[in-house]
Amino acid sequence: MMRKREVFWISLFQVARLNSSYPGGLELYIKTARELLADSKAGKNPFDGFTPSVPKGEVLTFGDENFINFEESGVREAQKAAFVLVAGGLGERLGYNGIKVALPADTTTGACFLQQYIESILALQEASGRLTQGDCQTQIPLVIMTSDDTHTRIVELLESNLYFGMEPTQVKLLKQEKVACLDDNDARLAVEPRNKYRIQTKPHGHGDVHSLLFSSGLLKVWHDAGLRWVLFFQDTNGLLFKAIPAALGVSATRQYHVNSLTVPRKAKEAIGGITKLTHADGRTMVINVEYNQLDPLLRATGHDDGDVNDETGYSPFPGNINQLILELDPYIEELTKTGGAIKEFVNPKYKDASKTSFKSSTRLECMMQDYPKTLPPTARVGFTVLDAWLAYAPVKNNPEDAAKVPKGNPYHSATSGEMAIYRANSLILKTAGAQVADPVLQVFNGQEVEVWPRTTWKPKWGLTFAEIKRKVCGSCTISQRSTMVIKGRDVILEDLSLDGALLIDAVDDAKVKVRGSVQNKGWILENIDYKDASVPEELRIRGFRLNKIEQLEKNYTEPGEFCLEP
Repeated sequence: MMRKREVFWISLFQVARLNSSYPGGLELYIKTARELLADSKAGKNPFDGFTPSVPKGEVLTFGDENFINFEESGVREAQKAAFVLVAGGLGERLGYNGIKVALPADTTTGACFLQQYIESILALQEASGRLTQGDCQTQIPLVIMTSDDTHTRIVELLESNLYFGMEPTQVKLLKQEKVACLDDNDARLAVEPRNKYRIQTKPHGHGDVHSLLFSSGLLKVWHDAGLRWVLFFQDTNGLLFKAIPAALGVSATRQYHVNSLTVPRKAKEAIGGITKLTHADGRTMVINVEYNQLDPLLRATGHDDGDVNDETGYSPFPGNINQLILELDPYIEELTKTGGAIKEFVNPKYKDASKTSFKSSTRLECMMQDYPKTLPPTARVGFTVLDAWLAYAPVKNNPEDAAKVPKGNPYHSATSGEMAIYRANSLILKTAGAQVADPVLQVFNGQEVEVWPRTTWKPKWGLTFAEIKRKVCGSCTISQRSTMVIKGRDVILEDLSLDGALLIDAVDDAKVKVRGSVQNKGWILENIDYKDASVPEELRIRGFRLNKIEQLEKNYTEPGEFCLEP
């Protein structure tokens, strides 16, 4: 049993920690909570007085000249960028007990999300250096926001894999603290049921990334180093870096202070829409408005049909995917005013219609994408629309929840996330001139998905479309049952006919030309039951495994020029 003195000091330490980790301390936290709880009880609409309209943005078409030019511009700018990964979550919601960034993005290579992200940043670093400085390398910083749940395991993942090729000094971890829970509308602090001397705490939301960056001093370091951009991204979108070069090019060309990456969005689809809001008093802001708020807001401001598709077949309000590109100097200027504090919200679960008591404790929350809410009207806030197949395939639902999703809507599961990678790569190769077989429909874990050829490559092989197009020559064909893994930088596909599995690994100074016909029994997808505990979790949540029957595998470990022609 702990003595009273020990309990007192532990409690005091917790209060001090909660006070110091929140901008403005507990006093401001409680004051803000009382105001927001009063608004919630009164049913106040945060958008009262605002009229929605479509903001200005850039709509890109993959593979056209405009897209290629934006990609090249983005690669040039990359050496002046820093990346920030918000990685505070575990994979429990997915049916996976590890940290989400450790989950394999695909089973063909087994590379986890964090490896894929780091290798993409390193590929950008190298390509940007080649375009702008010859062989001179500028290291692109990576910040990872962690939590109590993920911090130690992310450190272990990085260290055990030698930071996936990054210099350890490139990577900084910032740990997010939790905030105090609230017991009632007066914002009294909630205590643990079994320990009245300990305050209940819960996560504050990924909006904390802004205050953490500000208090860390990193923004000043980046400014002094001549950086211009900060790119924020989340933890389980395997397609994201296919969109980053072009979107960064848009930011540079259009001189956006804030650029939200978006995808085409069907009217009333369950994804927030980027919206310009104009208040009756003249205030304006361009922010994400959640789908369940956007339609009523439109109807309340003279749009009788609410959120409807236009002549393109999509809503004019593009779908927010929570990936942001901010210009560094205006970002520092704004955070100097706010300390990185983001407009908060509260979402109490009331016991009844009187709204006088809660079912369980609540807390204030904030979201990364709400940063523009405090910006002045002069801020240049825009968006970039990219095809969903290219830019957005988050992994966030477990098999049971995904199987309940109505047909035609995205599953957002490990199954659909992996299949989306193969689809994107196949469509990119098709656009580059290869003949890629159409997909077949298969059902895994109750989800009907398109199964394209399992084509994958390291980011250094194909960072941009122009680069991939240069490496796909002549008449290349890939059958639907095929698997192709490219791990070398200078691998050229020339008149290749692939019907089976092909794996090419080459050191950076080895130039390999692959041509002719490759045919073998290949790798076969086999269904597995997600309830089968004898199968590893990372496979169960997909509903399939690869049976690697036969493949052609070549490793080139020495510099030189080589030709593989079976």
